[in-house]
Amino acid sequence: MAEAKVSFHNALLASDSTSAAAIMDKYLESNTVFSFIDQVVVKVLDDIGQGWHSGEYALSQVYMSGKISEDLLEKVLPDESGLRKKKPTAAIALLNDYHALGKRIVYAVLRASGFELIDYGRVETKTLVEKVREDGIEVLLISVLMLSSALQVKDVIKGLKSSQTRVKVIVGGAPFRLDHELWQIVGADAVGYSASDALHLINHLEGEPDNG
Repeated sequence: MAEAKVSFHNALLASDSTSAAAIMDKYLESNTVFSFIDQVVVKVLDDIGQGWHSGEYALSQVYMSGKISEDLLEKVLPDESGLRKKKPTAAIALLNDYHALGKRIVYAVLRASGFELIDYGRVETKTLVEKVREDGIEVLLISVLMLSSALQVKDVIKGLKSSQTRVKVIVGGAPFRLDHELWQIVGADAVGYSASDALHLINHLEGEPDNG
C-alpha cells in the first residue's frame, strides 16, 4: 500500500495519467476501489495540497493531480446501484470552493451504495440555504477545501435554523481533518474523515442499522 501511494504521488506530480492508471489497475487486482480512494487517492491529494501550501508544488500540479484522479475514478466507480434508497432526502454541495474532487468521490460512493442524492455543485451560502429549504432536504453533506469555506458552514446552519428548516449537516474536507474540533465549532451534526464515512453517518443520523 505504501508503495502504491508513493508511485501514485509521483505519477500525479508528473501529470502522467498513463502511469497513474496502471498503478490504480494493479492496486485494484487485490483491493477494493473504496480502499484505493481512502488509502491512496485522498491521502496523496492531501499531501500534494499541503505541498502547495508550503510552496513545494505549483498550483498547476495540484489542479492536474485532482483532474487525473477524477478522470480515473469516473471509470471505476459505478454510477448506479440496483436498489435506490429514496430516504432520507439528501444533498451534497461544495461550499464556496473550487476543488470538487472530494465532493464527487462522496457523491459516487453514495450513489454506488444505492442512495438518491441531489448534487448542488458549487454554491454560495445564501443559495445553499434556499435550495435545501425548497427541496425539503433532510441530510446535507458539505465539502470544503479551504478553512475560510469551512467557517462559512456556521452561516449555512444559522440560515437553516432561522428558516426553521430541520436538516442534519455532515461536513468533510481538509480543514476538518486538520482540526478535529472544527466541525463542532461550526455547528455541524457530524464529520466524515474519509469518503466511505458518509454512508455510515447517514445511516447513523437517520437511525438506520449500519451494516458497514
